[in-house]
Amino acid sequence: MLLVDAALGFINHLMADESWAYERLKAFAGQTARLELGALAFPLEITAGGLFKASDGVAAPAVTISLPADAPWRALQDRASLLAAAQVKGSAELAECLGFVFRNLRWDVESDLAQLLGDIAAHRLVQGGKQLFTWQQQQAENLALNLAEYFTEEYSVITRRQDLGAFCAEVGSLQEDFCNLEQRLAFLEDSRSA
Repeated sequence: MLLVDAALGFINHLMADESWAYERLKAFAGQTARLELGALAFPLEITAGGLFKASDGVAAPAVTISLPADAPWRALQDRASLLAAAQVKGSAELAECLGFVFRNLRWDVESDLAQLLGDIAAHRLVQGGKQLFTWQQQQAENLALNLAEYFTEEYSVITRRQDLGAFCAEVGSLQEDFCNLEQRLAFLEDSRSA
């Protein structure tokens, strides 16, 4: 229950600064949604103010949205793939509305940190976080490239794309030469027997 309350508090905090989001949800006040994340289930109810509160889970949800187990990771890395992987059952209108809200809802981390630490410290902390994230992505990419080079050049477990292409071209050329040879031999046999 504590996890549900924390998640709802965070979502409502994001929506508090986005009037378009809660205005859009007000039309569905009183309806419930069930958000499933692996074995976890979050029953939500839309309030008259267009925000969310925990539902008792007794009433059947108007819509059920099932997310893959790696949803938190996808939410940070690739939100589009997370939304594409979601399975939706129930009210199409409510599902479309929730999808629109969650696709377009953004967290202004710097603004929240500025309230705690001040503007300059928040800006520097966010910029440092972005640089760290970019550095980690670059290091992961470099590691993958180095491993690929090791397995293709040093250890020769994997064939390079260029080598495979050259081999296929040579096999094609050899096959074409073989077909030409067969045609010549057939022509010679026909001319000899005639």
